[in-house]
Amino acid sequence: MLATSKRSNAIPTSAVRQLAAYEQEATKKGVKVLHLNIGAPDLDVSSVFFQRICAIESHQLQYVPSAGVPELIQEVQTYYKNMGASFEKNEIYVTTGGSEALLYAFIALCEAGDRLLVPEPLYSNYISIAKVVEVEIDGIPTTIEEGFHLPSKEEIVRHIHPKTKAILLSNPANPTGVTYSVEEVKRIAEIAKEHHLWIIADEVYREYIYDGFATKSFSLLPEVAQQTVIIDSISKRFSACGARVGFLLTKNQELAAIFLKLCQSRLSGTTLEQIGAAALYREDMDFIRRSIPEFKERRDVMCDLLAKVPGVTLRKPEGAFYLMVGLPVEDSLDFSKWLLTEFAVDQTTVMLTPGAGFYTTPDKGKNEVRIAYVLNIESIKKAVAIIEAGLKAYNQR
Repeated sequence: MLATSKRSNAIPTSAVRQLAAYEQEATKKGVKVLHLNIGAPDLDVSSVFFQRICAIESHQLQYVPSAGVPELIQEVQTYYKNMGASFEKNEIYVTTGGSEALLYAFIALCEAGDRLLVPEPLYSNYISIAKVVEVEIDGIPTTIEEGFHLPSKEEIVRHIHPKTKAILLSNPANPTGVTYSVEEVKRIAEIAKEHHLWIIADEVYREYIYDGFATKSFSLLPEVAQQTVIIDSISKRFSACGARVGFLLTKNQELAAIFLKLCQSRLSGTTLEQIGAAALYREDMDFIRRSIPEFKERRDVMCDLLAKVPGVTLRKPEGAFYLMVGLPVEDSLDFSKWLLTEFAVDQTTVMLTPGAGFYTTPDKGKNEVRIAYVLNIESIKKAVAIIEAGLKAYNQR
């Protein structure tokens, strides 16, 4: 009998997309679904992206260099230089989104059976990509009550396994929105240095920090430069998720050579999107300044309204555009399905992301959901009202 691989069967269903079938059925019934489940901002991509692509005179689409389009690499180099970090052009690699960057980092740093240490709740795709390369993830426990900030150095070290190869973290974080303080960033660097671990720093939400909260990019820590990999992307920085343009950066030349080989293995990345991305960096970095106040307002409205819902637990996050919320239910997956299949207000319902998919620890997050505050203010107000009414009806069944 033919069989598929154990590795592929171990890949979990996407925590973010696992309810897609229920959402499609609700839509077929004429129910409008407000999407709080996925971090796809509703802001328009800057027109310079499309103008640059339309200005291309050639109608041929040849392969571009495996490492990336040179003009984009130059713009990314300038972007990092402007924030105080120094990367040579051969230390920057363009990938098909941040997801491919993560995949290549895992492949380059880990053997099958090795382990990654990650604060949890964690970005669910870390789990999926780790399964592809047969790597295990160990969680560093954090809590809503502490705003998902890191525990002490001693507590983190306690979770290091003999086969731990790297500490992986996003800052600001998906799915919690926690932004690690300068002290927390240095704590991770110190642990990595002392225990000879790589650091995989997922910084795709780097600019989305509110209320003047202070953090620090791992690219600005020379003491761990040779053991650090930076994951970056234009998906959130320019609200260009569908362009699928990400980046791998490292000062380690041995690692850089491996990244080049991995990029060569898929020939090249996108052509048009990379050219458009270069224009975004060159001509509209102001996009970030314009969008941050919008997301701060959305965060404030979402958190203030949810805090008034009986039984809901949350801490206002410092960054990104997510928050993890504790609900007064035993099973947030069941509640999220129920919202899509049996509940609506004025023919409108809400799609959430159940929390368990963001944990590796069994039974954690069962009463939590991740919420992405990527909708406009009026839609956020309507969504919270539906959640409140839904919780009341669900618990009175």
